[in-house]
Amino acid sequence: MKLTKIFNDSLTAKKTLINGYICDFKTIKVNLKFYKYQGTGNDFVMIDNRDEQFPKEDTNLVAKLCHRRFGIGADGLILLENHPQYDFQMVYYNSDGNTSTMCGNGGRCLVAFAKQLGVIDASATFMAVDGLHNATVVDGLVKLQMTDVDKIVDNQAYLFADTGSPHHVQFVKELEDFNVFEEGRRIRYGIYGQAGSNVNFICENSKGSLSIRTYERGVEDETYSCGTGATAAAICLHSRSGASSPIVLHTKGGDLRVHFSYEDKAYKEVYLEGPAQLVFEGSISIENGS
Repeated sequence: MKLTKIFNDSLTAKKTLINGYICDFKTIKVNLKFYKYQGTGNDFVMIDNRDEQFPKEDTNLVAKLCHRRFGIGADGLILLENHPQYDFQMVYYNSDGNTSTMCGNGGRCLVAFAKQLGVIDASATFMAVDGLHNATVVDGLVKLQMTDVDKIVDNQAYLFADTGSPHHVQFVKELEDFNVFEEGRRIRYGIYGQAGSNVNFICENSKGSLSIRTYERGVEDETYSCGTGATAAAICLHSRSGASSPIVLHTKGGDLRVHFSYEDKAYKEVYLEGPAQLVFEGSISIENGS
């Protein structure tokens, strides 16, 4: 019996145990096991959903679990699921409860989570919303292959690239004092409309090194780090200045490295590398699926 069915059925039994979930049908309560991971400060609620028990359509539940005051607190929630051909499948939700495009740091954290669960050893091949990804884990560093990028839009004032998620990239001065929230929100809606784009502000420190701050759609705030944003920023830096791979990106939560090759006017063999760590694990009681 799935949680979706548990939430919808009006059953009279008082309490039972189903597939590891403690359920009180009188009040419809579920103790949900979770794991909290972070990759350079970009944090995620991880759930092992190989038994397909999580109510995937309950956006209110996802938003509540991600809420930093009334839930666990995270930038997003990720389900690890079985896949018929590959090691696993990634299902990603933004903190607003909605499924979204690829999350680079989330993908790296999910690989570390899969290793903890014993699903993989030192390498992985998994399916995500933007296609197939390969990854390796060495000494706590996860190196994740990203999608190829064959188009960069350069409007002089800013650049745009899709690295599995859409990214506006803009060079600024005095990044440390820049109002990322106000300007990021203005650009996210003002230029890209309701569908929106993530917005990255970058400053080149030295050749092959960037500082970056990102306003993420779906979170609707600045995050400590954004993996697809770091990837977009590195590629845009190469497009502008010819900076060579790998490019080091300093985020608020730590350093990331982006590796790539440039062939036939396209970016291939693109990899995002950085730490991914378990913060804590626990269970949370959920009522009525929300």
